[in-house]
Amino acid sequence: MAQLSDDCFAFGGEMMAVDRALELLSGRLRPVTEARRIGLADALGHVLAEDVVAPFNVPPHDNSAVDGYAVFFDDLTPDAATRLPVTARVAAGHALDRPGRRGEAVRIFTGAPMPEGFDTVLMQEDCRAEEDTVAIPPGIRRGANRRRAGEDMAQGSTVLTAGRRLRAEDIGLLASLGRREVTVRTVLRVAVFSTGDEVREPGVPLEPGCIYDANRFALIASLRQLGCNVTDLGILPDRLDAVRGALAEAAGTHDVLITSGGMSTGEEDHVKAAVEALGGLHFWRLAIKPGRPVALGTVNATAKSAVFIGLPGNPVAVMVTFLRIARPILLRLMGAADEAPALFPLRAGFTYKKKVGRREYVRATLARAADGVLTAVKHPRDGAGILSSMVESDGLVELPEEITRVEPGMIVDFLPFSEVR
Repeated sequence: MAQLSDDCFAFGGEMMAVDRALELLSGRLRPVTEARRIGLADALGHVLAEDVVAPFNVPPHDNSAVDGYAVFFDDLTPDAATRLPVTARVAAGHALDRPGRRGEAVRIFTGAPMPEGFDTVLMQEDCRAEEDTVAIPPGIRRGANRRRAGEDMAQGSTVLTAGRRLRAEDIGLLASLGRREVTVRTVLRVAVFSTGDEVREPGVPLEPGCIYDANRFALIASLRQLGCNVTDLGILPDRLDAVRGALAEAAGTHDVLITSGGMSTGEEDHVKAAVEALGGLHFWRLAIKPGRPVALGTVNATAKSAVFIGLPGNPVAVMVTFLRIARPILLRLMGAADEAPALFPLRAGFTYKKKVGRREYVRATLARAADGVLTAVKHPRDGAGILSSMVESDGLVELPEEITRVEPGMIVDFLPFSEVR
């Protein structure tokens, strides 16, 4: 059952700061997914449900980092070339069947285990081989080109922690530990729908006064990028009974329900009334632009309940509030550790005025100034309904509540879209 406090966000006259909303969410939302064991090949993008401890050293033995010659450092003359007999050959996957002996060199290849006693490897390019001897120049440091056992991962160390969303490099690391399976969280089940008599499915004729449903498709794509299992409930008619029935049915088989728009108190806005009738709706007005009207609530079914997230209706506002508000909610419900996206300090290449006390997100592209410094350039169109501005931008400049004006050359925080994909 969805873990959501009944008094999460009571509506008030004062708008809430973004950080305060995220802080409250962090304290009140808990994971709703369960743990299960899956094959490593299928684990990409899943949330890890266990701490992973290295059962052995990686690498398991000292080995050579290069193709060359393994020697005892103390056999080398510090200020002149040293000639040593080459007495054996060691390739990757094959260990020398005896300890090394003082006064000899061993031909060794990258990844091959270091014979016992040898402590330094000379690159073959730096040496001169003649028949069964090798001339080694001076100047090498002790231990050069020797990889130590456990230098990647030490036996008994925690190498991955629960709550991590598994990436390709994590899968490789798990495989290097011999893992074929891993314990992960089950996939979050999310239902998405739209309402509005003016909203139409793409591909059908568009009557006067109607628009195609862009928000639902953008939300579905964003959710799938996040690793959610998404059900498309389509466009619900502007009737209270239809909206209420669809929500009640979806809550029985989903963890989260998401919509955009339809949250006001107008005669044709039935989402608010439907959610309130089935559970509870907790409004907060965020001090954010684009955005502001966002709703969090609970829809109850017979055996369980689902978290409800209501986003604004304008396409840009939908995407911004999804990235900064809905995404953290979903990650928390997925059992993921806090994944606050990285913000990068960049030089502003634009002038901008804003109200104090409100956080604003400015769509921007990246360009190099004449001095080579990366600069954020504001998109020329900033309306909340201009979806093309998101397509043509590289990310968002995040302007905190206390800032009232941006001037060219000022350092601002930039959120690349690549950080939240």
